[in-house]
Amino acid sequence: MKIAITSTGKDLSSDTDPRFGRAAYFTLVDPETMEYEVVDNKQNLNLPQGAGIQAGKTIIDNNVDVLITGFCGPKAFMVLKKAGIKILTGAKGQVTDAVQQYKNSKLKPIQEANVEGHWA
Repeated sequence: MKIAITSTGKDLSSDTDPRFGRAAYFTLVDPETMEYEVVDNKQNLNLPQGAGIQAGKTIIDNNVDVLITGFCGPKAFMVLKKAGIKILTGAKGQVTDAVQQYKNSKLKPIQEANVEGHWA
């Protein structure tokens, strides 16, 4: 099992980032072992459009099962849904907090995009 958490920094004590397509990093965590790796999302930060789709491809390419983020636009949502990736929202605090909230079933799955496209 691999979960991706949108984050502002490169370690488990980094804050979660509410943005998906324009998040600074994706922290990929095994929730059982807490082993992690960080994927830089800088290639998508300044795209005029399509950041969510490109970020979605990054998540898919890294074999993620669950994404924890704050907001996911319609195009990114469709890319992730088509790949079978579960999207959860409502995490607060640091990456480690988000993992604990996930393990305690405190996060909400979304069934559709929860923000309009081009949200920065």
